[in-house]
Amino acid sequence: MAKGLRVPKLDLAAVLASQNPQIDLRLESYENSTQSFLRAVSNYTQRAITEITNRKNAHLSDRKKLSERIQQIEAETNQCKIREIELIKVLDREQEEKKELEASVTAFKRQLAVFREKCSSVESEIEQQRAIAANLQRERSREQNLLNSHAARTAPELSESEAKLQCVIEGIEKDKLLVRFFNLYASSREQECSLVIDVSSRSYKVPTTTPYLPTLPILLDELNETRDVYTFVKNVRDAFKRVVEH
Repeated sequence: MAKGLRVPKLDLAAVLASQNPQIDLRLESYENSTQSFLRAVSNYTQRAITEITNRKNAHLSDRKKLSERIQQIEAETNQCKIREIELIKVLDREQEEKKELEASVTAFKRQLAVFREKCSSVESEIEQQRAIAANLQRERSREQNLLNSHAARTAPELSESEAKLQCVIEGIEKDKLLVRFFNLYASSREQECSLVIDVSSRSYKVPTTTPYLPTLPILLDELNETRDVYTFVKNVRDAFKRVVEH
């Protein structure tokens, strides 16, 4: 800063006493001082404007960066909110699936309990059936032994009856007897006559005969009345013999 000029004291009485009074105002110094002051003010103003401009630009740059950061944070926040909503949906769906699975497990447990109860009941029934089967097997064995014993006693009688009647009686299907007669054809001793007797019901039936026997209905009625199978077989043989001879 320019130093100020010291102006000497003005002796006004001496000036007025002089023949040509003059006062030196020192205008050149004043002008130089004023110019220096104006330059100093101008420089200060320029520096101030530059500083303000720099600070303004820095502030605008900081605001721009802050705005961009805020936008970035808001975008990240929105993405987080969207992700949060998606996760909430996933959690809700998993909770629903968990409830459904728990319900299914509960239902399966009830079914398992029912199946186990049924299995226990079936096992108990199986044991009962096994016991019944064992009893039936024992009963069948006793009956078989009884039949074998009875067959052993009646076998000679059956052989004698078949020899007298010249026929063979054998079981074929369930509750059916095949009676075969031989020595009826004079031309062929191997040719036979036969019939099937169905004894499955109280009333005897004859489903088939070979050859056809016209008097069979009469003989069958007599059998169902008398229940005499021996006489029926004898009469059937006689009827077959008449058919073969005629």
